[in-house]
Amino acid sequence: MSGRGRRPELGGPPELFYDESEARKYMRNSRMIDVQTTMAGRALELLCLPEDQPCYLLDVGCGTGLSGDYLTDEGHCWVGFDISSAMLDAALDREVEGDVFLGDMGQGIPFRPGTFDGCISISALQWLCTANKKSENPVKRLYCFFSSLYSVLARGARAVLQLYPETSEQLELITAQATKAGFTGGVVVDYPNSARAKKFYLCLFSGPSTFLPQGLSDTKAEEAAEEAPVESSFVTGRVPFRMTRRWMVRNTRQWVLQKKARRRRQGREVRPDTQYTGRRRGPHF
Repeated sequence: MSGRGRRPELGGPPELFYDESEARKYMRNSRMIDVQTTMAGRALELLCLPEDQPCYLLDVGCGTGLSGDYLTDEGHCWVGFDISSAMLDAALDREVEGDVFLGDMGQGIPFRPGTFDGCISISALQWLCTANKKSENPVKRLYCFFSSLYSVLARGARAVLQLYPETSEQLELITAQATKAGFTGGVVVDYPNSARAKKFYLCLFSGPSTFLPQGLSDTKAEEAAEEAPVESSFVTGRVPFRMTRRWMVRNTRQWVLQKKARRRRQGREVRPDTQYTGRRRGPHF
């Protein structure tokens, strides 16, 4: 298959590609649901938000609201926008808990300065690098997006944008416009040695430079990703998001260990795991 066949942004504008047929896939394709949920979780992890404190977040290119479902499940409020009316209709049919609206990220983000505590975006940013009309200039659209994003974020807030850059030059173009808009930060690459599991996350800081989290690198996980079947499995109906995480009960040992592992990946100090980690304690008198 040619590169043009693999990259939908080269085939036309996103509002035409993400039609009703694509929206149905995002609601019923179990693999898509799992991938979107996993990337949303990783993006939220890289935001390094305060623990146990609800935040007001922006989801750029929210689509059918799968990433927003993850934000809701983690206790955050969110607003999403997308250029595809079909994808937003699907989000409304799913009764997502965030507010969604129609908008083109390349024309800027229409919110008041300092509105959001953070921003995530899953698989949307690379669409700005392709001109579908003679009047569209990728450099200007990228700068318009980043400058408006910088404005709507609270001082010191982060944005984590997962993307699929076509080339290293394209990634340099994106980061150059983000820097020009005032952001600091860098690119975190998870599983860099895996052809299928490799993921790029652009981590942007709207305040003074801080540490950049390390990318994930797990040999077993990479091998498992390489051996995973390529085909997609479809289910007859929409898979409720919370069913995908029902096995993880809050405040259990497994939940605590996962939370501590996430904090270690963020570079934070965490107490060592012991036999008492996650143990239920009796009432204090």
